[in-house]
Amino acid sequence: MPNTKQINELRVILLDRKEKLLKSILGSRENIDLLKDQDIKDDLDYAEVVSDSFTEGMIANHHAKELAEIELSLKKIEDRSYGICDMCGVVIPLGRLKAKPYAKYCTECRTVFEAEEAKSK
Repeated sequence: MPNTKQINELRVILLDRKEKLLKSILGSRENIDLLKDQDIKDDLDYAEVVSDSFTEGMIANHHAKELAEIELSLKKIEDRSYGICDMCGVVIPLGRLKAKPYAKYCTECRTVFEAEEAKSK
């Protein structure tokens, strides 16, 4: 289990990433609004605006998902359940948490989760 100092370091990383994601999501939304206001002269302009809007939307959605995972990790730090695998209950290795501070699963369970997720698609 990570010690208090390590958890505090991971909390700072999570908070920093949270701030960056919030700025990025806001920027994507502003870009989408700007794209909607563009003067469309022909089909090529329309296709470009639609493509750019779609890309901005996908980026914002991906960042929103990551933001939710970070929020969950911050709550787990507060309730002292941070660093425990949601699937099997073992301690997630510190190296994994440093690589992905919002990890919900240990490496073994992540592999199982991803395999099950792939089957359902």
